[in-house]
Amino acid sequence: MVSLRPASSHGVEQRPLRLGVVLSGGQAPGGHNVIIGLHDYLQRRHPGSTLVGFLSGPRGVMRNDYKILEAQELDAYRNQGGFHLICSGRDKISKPEELTAAEKTAKAHDLDGIVVIGGDDSNTNAAVLAEHFLQQGLKTRVIGVPKTIDGDLKNADVSISFGFDTACKVYSEVIGNIMVDAMSAKKYYHFIRLMGRSASHITLECALQTHPQLALICEEVAAQRWGLKDVVRQIADMVAQRAELGKDFGVVLIPEGLVEFMHDVSALIAELNELMAAGVNPADQTAVVAHLTPESADLFCNLPQFMRCKLVLERDPHGNVQVSQIESERPLIDLVSIELARRKVAGAYNGNFAALPHFFGYEGRCSLPSNFDATYCNALGQAAGALVAGGRTGMMATVFSLQLHATEWGVGGTPLLSMMHLERRAGCEMPVIKKKLVDLEGAPMAAFAARRAAWAAGDCFRAPGPLQFQPHCVADAATITLALELNRGQSMLLTAQANEQAA
Repeated sequence: MVSLRPASSHGVEQRPLRLGVVLSGGQAPGGHNVIIGLHDYLQRRHPGSTLVGFLSGPRGVMRNDYKILEAQELDAYRNQGGFHLICSGRDKISKPEELTAAEKTAKAHDLDGIVVIGGDDSNTNAAVLAEHFLQQGLKTRVIGVPKTIDGDLKNADVSISFGFDTACKVYSEVIGNIMVDAMSAKKYYHFIRLMGRSASHITLECALQTHPQLALICEEVAAQRWGLKDVVRQIADMVAQRAELGKDFGVVLIPEGLVEFMHDVSALIAELNELMAAGVNPADQTAVVAHLTPESADLFCNLPQFMRCKLVLERDPHGNVQVSQIESERPLIDLVSIELARRKVAGAYNGNFAALPHFFGYEGRCSLPSNFDATYCNALGQAAGALVAGGRTGMMATVFSLQLHATEWGVGGTPLLSMMHLERRAGCEMPVIKKKLVDLEGAPMAAFAARRAAWAAGDCFRAPGPLQFQPHCVADAATITLALELNRGQSMLLTAQANEQAA
């Protein structure tokens, strides 16, 4: 871990640098500000520097497809959403021929460094690229920047990935709107699936922001070894409890990665991954079933046909199930409906259950960044530039002391290698950056657990409102998750409790 401190530039040669920058993976609010922060740093500290933007992600690095980024063009993208300045992509630079192509590009531009803006898989690629350049004797340094709205790229040195703050506020605004509608119409349960492939940080933060009747946390599902039937039973219990109070409406939040955390479904997915890696044709479901264990085969055959098809879809470039295409809210609605019908026959339920499915995904990716993300991203870009100028490589730019005012933040870097572990991908062990899952003993989960029983029975809905247009409120405040993790959440919780009492 390194930290950067202010230093006098008097008598120090600040030669022009040549830096490349690439966006990798899915979009996240604030990406343009990282590039602009990098450019601002170069112009202030190393006048005459050149910033090369590689187009369409890592593919642009391998193909030397680029544009020179100038101040006049960049100014139009300051504090704007999206990745359309240079666009992104999900290609990997890992095979020998791909590493050689990236090496040729770095030499062609005489690059002092490349800044990779991406998530855990993208920064894993950055570590591989840094190692390759060192082995080949190149001067080109590689620095990563933590980007993902999922919030699972975090550790002791990285408090939060950029985009998470904005995305949660965008989702919470829309969830709050639906809650007001639910309380007004009083006849629907809204099952809302939220992004978050491997961790439930988004769902947990949105639950803290909006107070739904029920929010499933994948990590808790896994820890309790709940299967599909257990999850259905929990939702049905909540619906039945509210029916006794004369309430046939509510909101259920579902992380998109839920299917990978229910122990029976996750075991099925693991078996399917091995079969696909071994060359079994996933389109031949008869052959698939024949190769499954009896338990997994029984589960697979009893899933809806559309869900079976989704589970055997081609994996993404990193070997992951494409969980965003698995509409888990729909089978949950069907199964809960069946369970409630069974209870009604048995005399254990007397309500009316009608449900509507929703998926909030890409709506949160390209919003205008919150004030927090806009400032945070600029600081990350400047930190990345300083790390390259300081001769560092294989590091992730970091900003710390985020509980303080932005003028008191610190910046530095942490080694990418320190974040890695071995993970099974496409049938073999691969070194990758470890995803940070929700800490079931952490302050955010404790705050949620303390309130969820009251939220299930009551109508404690909270509608945070628009992202950008409430000065000193939504736009400026950091997430409740970050505040709790940095021991700054008490005042926020008191405010939330006051809102509940008013409701």
